Amino acid sequence: MNISMNWLKDFVDIDCDTKTFCDAMTLSGSKVEVYKNLGEEISNVVVGKIVKIEKHPDADKLQICKIDVGTGTLLQIVTGANNIGEGDFVPVALHKSTLAGGLKITKGKLRGVESEGMLCSVEELGFDKTDFPDAPEYGIYILDDSYELGTDIKEVFGLNDSMVEFEITSNRKDCFSIIGIAREAAATFDKSFNYNPLVIARNEAISSLNSEDVADYIKVEVQNSDLCRRYTAAVVKNIKIQPSPKWMQERLRTVGIRPINNIVDITNYVMVEIGQPMHAFDLDLVADRKIIVKNAQKGEKFTTLDGIERNLDNNMLMICDGEKPVAIAGIMGGENSKINEDTKIIMFEAANFNGTNIRVNSKKLGLRTDSSGKFEKDLDPNLTLEGINRALALIEELDVGEIVNGIVDVYPYKIEEMTISYSQEKINALLGTKLSEDEMIKIFEKLEFKVSKQNKFLTIPTFRQDIEHNADLAEEVARIYGYDNIEPTVITSKTTIGKLDKNQTVTQMIKKVMEAEGLSEIITYSFESPKVLEKLALNINSDSRKIIKVMNPLGEDFSIMRTQTINGMLNSLSTNYNRRNEYAYLYEISKTYIPKDLPITELPNEVTNLTIGMYGDVDFYKIKGIIEVLIKKLGTTDDYEANASIDYMHPGKTADILIDGNVVGYIGEVHPQITKNYEIEEKVYIACINVDELITYVNLTAKYKQLPKYPAVNRDIALVLKDEIEVKQIEMIIKQNAGKILENIELFDIYKGNQIEADYKSVAYRVTLRANDRTLTDEEINLVMGKILGDMKTKFGAKLR
Repeated sequence: MNISMNWLKDFVDIDCDTKTFCDAMTLSGSKVEVYKNLGEEISNVVVGKIVKIEKHPDADKLQICKIDVGTGTLLQIVTGANNIGEGDFVPVALHKSTLAGGLKITKGKLRGVESEGMLCSVEELGFDKTDFPDAPEYGIYILDDSYELGTDIKEVFGLNDSMVEFEITSNRKDCFSIIGIAREAAATFDKSFNYNPLVIARNEAISSLNSEDVADYIKVEVQNSDLCRRYTAAVVKNIKIQPSPKWMQERLRTVGIRPINNIVDITNYVMVEIGQPMHAFDLDLVADRKIIVKNAQKGEKFTTLDGIERNLDNNMLMICDGEKPVAIAGIMGGENSKINEDTKIIMFEAANFNGTNIRVNSKKLGLRTDSSGKFEKDLDPNLTLEGINRALALIEELDVGEIVNGIVDVYPYKIEEMTISYSQEKINALLGTKLSEDEMIKIFEKLEFKVSKQNKFLTIPTFRQDIEHNADLAEEVARIYGYDNIEPTVITSKTTIGKLDKNQTVTQMIKKVMEAEGLSEIITYSFESPKVLEKLALNINSDSRKIIKVMNPLGEDFSIMRTQTINGMLNSLSTNYNRRNEYAYLYEISKTYIPKDLPITELPNEVTNLTIGMYGDVDFYKIKGIIEVLIKKLGTTDDYEANASIDYMHPGKTADILIDGNVVGYIGEVHPQITKNYEIEEKVYIACINVDELITYVNLTAKYKQLPKYPAVNRDIALVLKDEIEVKQIEMIIKQNAGKILENIELFDIYKGNQIEADYKSVAYRVTLRANDRTLTDEEINLVMGKILGDMKTKFGAKLR
């Protein structure tokens, strides 16, 4: 980002030399790459008038000029230039002068005739023909005759200025402008920041004299508001195309922009000053006086202002009229609507485009412009109105057109200022300082943060989207207060014995159990595509559809924060399945991001989940067994209850996992349509547990019991009963009848098929019985087993197999 010091001083009073300014700005966080005092090599060059020209007596190609430089004595200068005439005003290098490149000029003789200096071309003053298209190539530059003789040439060419190049990081997009740097400079040097968008907005009193309205001249339709967040337009008629005034040209040259004409220069001037790229269309060349912002058609071609035909695709956003494209949004305008000498009516465009889309399209096209370079940073949408108002103000100041009343402003999703809390104590703790609250507030106000001291809140302007937490505020305080003003302090802390907290301990236990059960850990992305919501067939009212959009995503596939973990698990299972792995047993401990409210005003809830996914030699009971092992290891007990309301799970084969009657997760088979969406042709079983909820029931206190003195007795029982009878009901009968002597129940077989009646199933259990005070007799054991079988027959119509 290049700036002109003279331009900067329009907004902040900088009264130090350029080096001091650059050092202070670098220390406050705005790093200066290089600075250059324009014309520092040039000295003793002034405006002179050619009074008389004579032929050189000994050289046909040389001329002897008598030059008046305002001293009262004419100078004699020998020159070989043939584009000069008597009365011309020219740059004159005097005796002992210095030109660009360090060239020294002194008195001397040319072919026997004394020459007291040299007449100069623009090249000898450090410019080239692109800076002054009207200058003859390597000929003497003819000046305007309005200058006073003897005027320093630096003043004539605007060289009494300095150019400073800043290295601006992508998080400080507000500093890609003169205004942004001026705001930082005012804070750094404790000066007034003399800028108010309302002051430079166009004069409504003058505009109101025009009874016409902008809606009579142009209609705007934005078809893709994700890629074009705001579009503003204004119309100016009776345009007079001419060169820009000298002061504007000088400022643009200083920052590296070649002046073209007044209208194009105004758009560039606003881009540099406000940071808002703009474009001007010849409205007579816009079909139907209509602007449509939409994506290009695949295979479409478009010729840009540089005369090159570009190949477009359907991801490229275009500015179109009623018939054709007229610009590639945010990158470059089209040859078919450019400003030319005959332009009489123009439309100014100031819009806000998606930075990622601009960056991708710019790379595809091999076309990077000043405009695209700024849009890539995701600019503040609220800059557009400031930019267009400034352009209209310049139209009025230069008196080059008639402004049509009103501005078109399409802004469907307005970005509001964010409010965050601040803590003096936390900021001081982070910095090791003892600043008072009032000192901090003074810094915040310098940066245009609105302060509510009573509520301890700051309202952050939309151009500072990088400010979110107290740590960000601490950085702002440190750099404006001055890193060199912060006294070094010794870091103090309490010495403690390091150990894992409960959350970490439980997480480690979960991992050990999963690995002992033969599962492999995976780690998936927290970013997902919005298409996942449809892929999982989530109900339109599902809480999982309340998503957080990423402001600067890597692409559409990573543009939202996940609200569920099953997508990542199914993607991993799909990868294994499609690589012909016979089975996959996977688990993941990861977070979901649940917004507290929409639109986002505070950080979301981050919920830790255990997700288990399996296909291959697996069924519901295998994955349930893994959960039971885990729950038992964590010192608690679980229960299950059927649940048919989870969109992506099989409605008849899914259950909630309960602890103490509270749901902590779910388990079951994934809906066949969902597995098909993920290109998996086998049954997939999933279990998902909210680890944060689970931890509240975990008991890590070790329990001890005496080793049994008396033997245990195992009895196997196989029952045939209706398919609709749940395992939970069967186990309840066993527990009720076995009572205190029941040590364990193990379901080891479920069978449906040959020899079993339709709609029936065979279930086989191993029942372990043991008494703590005696050896159980056959009579006691047979009595218990008889009660169990009797209840099964009475309640379920079960038959012993």
